[in-house]
Amino acid sequence: MTKTEGPRKMTPSLGTLRAVPARMIEGWNRGDAAAFAADFAPDGELIDFEGTVHKGRDTVIACQQPLFDTVLKGSRLVRSQVEFTRLVAPDFAVIHHRFGMTMAGEEEPPPSRYFLQLFAMVRQNGRWEIATLQNARLVSLESAMALDAQATA
Repeated sequence: MTKTEGPRKMTPSLGTLRAVPARMIEGWNRGDAAAFAADFAPDGELIDFEGTVHKGRDTVIACQQPLFDTVLKGSRLVRSQVEFTRLVAPDFAVIHHRFGMTMAGEEEPPPSRYFLQLFAMVRQNGRWEIATLQNARLVSLESAMALDAQATA
């Protein structure tokens, strides 16, 4: 770099961003909340599929580990697919990710246990970090209407 060029902005490879969901899945499948949350910013938020907001990496770990040790013990995230990764600005990106979840002993996830995630990623602290992760359960309109009918019966 010459003195007239100034500092160069590093352009991330999309592979670097695409690796984030894979690392989270590895942590989940080991039942390791710290590994699951390692890519969160210290003040990052996890919004679970029920809409609960968990603020901060330490909170995500504290909420997730007891689940891994009990009701989610032996669960696995499978059929992971990054739908797209988009660099919105030099230090901001989004990732759209889909996956299924099996419980202990299951081979395949039932249709009700497929999810999508939208990651808002920021480049800070010398790396890409999750600012916000929004989870949503994939439910067909027909299934939602059947659940609504059940609830009012």
